[in-house]
Amino acid sequence: MAKMNIHSSPSKNPEHSSPLKRQGLTKNPSMELCRFTDPEVDQFRSCFPDGTIFRPFDSSTKSDSVSNVWITFHASPFQIGFTYPFPIFTQGFFTLTSLCYIQAMSMVWRVLYTLEHIIEQEGIDIGMPELIQLYNLVSHGSYRYLFKSKPQKPLPTLKTTKNDTNWRNQFFFVRRDSIPNGSQLPKKWNTDGRI
Repeated sequence: MAKMNIHSSPSKNPEHSSPLKRQGLTKNPSMELCRFTDPEVDQFRSCFPDGTIFRPFDSSTKSDSVSNVWITFHASPFQIGFTYPFPIFTQGFFTLTSLCYIQAMSMVWRVLYTLEHIIEQEGIDIGMPELIQLYNLVSHGSYRYLFKSKPQKPLPTLKTTKNDTNWRNQFFFVRRDSIPNGSQLPKKWNTDGRI
């Protein structure tokens, strides 16, 4: 049986095929070209609701590209086990900070995933006030962010590496109107991320 193709060409409707606009926020744009191809994105099909529309691979897009029609997702959360829509705690973090998903470095996703498991498996009530007591959100350049533990605070996660190999190039685009709450998600990078 043939595998269903999850990628659809942008609609001829100008509203659905609007170009991605680069924000000029990344320091080395030539190092931030998309390399995550359609077959690689295909492995995340089951991580999104049925009917999700993925933008076909375009090697000229950069990670700080934005659009009113398309939203950028980093591969990291799906590689470690997240599905979309993200759980309440994780989405609460992005609502609080107003960060685009791609602005969170891989380390942030690993910490959030660990905390989600603690909440689910241990039944511990963790929210944004507890997260703020444990971590500062700090920039790692080009408006990307990671967690820095606060001194003398017991951490629920042990040492977490800052990033993964080639993480900057592993992103893809999903049409906003094909996912829950897509139209409400940020349409440009937050350049003043803090918690």
